[in-house]
Amino acid sequence: MTDSPDVVVTGMGVVTPAGCDLDRFWSALLAGKSTAAPLDHFDLSGHGVRFGCRVAGLDEVGLVTAKEARRMDPFARYGLVAALAAHQHAGGPAPDPARTAIVVGTAVGGRWTSDEESRNYYVNGPRAVNPLMPLVTMPNSAAAQIAMRLGWHGPSLTISTTCASGVDAVGHAAAMVRSGLVDVAIAGGCESTLTPVSLAGFANLNAMSPRNDAPELACRPFDVDRDGFVMGEGAGFVVLERRADAVARGAAVHAEILGYAATSDAHHLAMPLPDGGGAVAAMSSAIAAAGLSPSDITHVNAHGTSTPHNDRAEATALAKVFGGHSPPVTATKGVTGHLIGAAGTVELIATILTTAAGTVPPTANHDRIEPGMDIDLVHGRPRPVAKGPALSNSFGFGGHNACLVVAP
Repeated sequence: MTDSPDVVVTGMGVVTPAGCDLDRFWSALLAGKSTAAPLDHFDLSGHGVRFGCRVAGLDEVGLVTAKEARRMDPFARYGLVAALAAHQHAGGPAPDPARTAIVVGTAVGGRWTSDEESRNYYVNGPRAVNPLMPLVTMPNSAAAQIAMRLGWHGPSLTISTTCASGVDAVGHAAAMVRSGLVDVAIAGGCESTLTPVSLAGFANLNAMSPRNDAPELACRPFDVDRDGFVMGEGAGFVVLERRADAVARGAAVHAEILGYAATSDAHHLAMPLPDGGGAVAAMSSAIAAAGLSPSDITHVNAHGTSTPHNDRAEATALAKVFGGHSPPVTATKGVTGHLIGAAGTVELIATILTTAAGTVPPTANHDRIEPGMDIDLVHGRPRPVAKGPALSNSFGFGGHNACLVVAP
């Protein structure tokens, strides 16, 4: 958008199963090894799926005290830590508090606390329920925590478009910065759904891989033997500013947000359009919004859930957008699992790190592409690529499609 101010990323923060700092996260992606492991922090006897990707290394980061953590759901803690880390990474911008925005994406909000207090109610009665339960389970509680910690008084918003929530949060925040409504925005996604009830529900839906005997091999995006996604948890946040403002305060610029688009399949709560139509429209619109053509895209961070239908539909969509000349494609979920509402921003950060390094991480656990998938999937080892614009995809339950184009 040559007639609009450049919106740039000046800070990034992650809380993931692959690490809670950028260096560790990037090293894990380059290694291409899954973080999935058996879950032992609650009783999963009788469950069809008993593994997932848990956050690792959070206590080493600090930023939130143990006392503070006890007064918030894990999803809000993850979001607050990632947002504060992004703010630090950006050099601690201190704008006019009224000229700020916080936009948080989450699919379900405080699921941990909701499930635990429901159990508490049925076992111990109504007087045993935590009086903070209504407050910490609110989907907007993460945004509220970030605003309170930073003392920011501008718009504080929460977006829920399931697995596309994080990308939609960044897209909307970038629009507010570009329009001049705010000067600085913190945007991202956070989620913690590794609960017995969530696992049981998704397992009964046959959406998750049942490989309890080999969880580290379960998430295998675009592989012919894929059989479902692996549940993860975490958060990813970015700081957005206009380029001129970032340069004026001496901030490092890590990427530019070139284009964003969102569409709806309007088709099914769980299944994508088989022809990938909604995804095609979102990718094409994001690339057009960036003022680019598909041939300008140097690599794609795919949604790549490792479910049969979603991967097939995305591969079909990629082939249509790129006309059978696929740029290198990778899928971060092979390492992290599916972070649901946090997935989009964590994968956007992976895309930004990829553009900076000129190296595409491999897709974990991928052995053989499904016949008919006309994409150039990076697997086995990292691959060098030319630095240039990249596309990050997020496609959610309910038919939500969201895409961002970024450039170094």
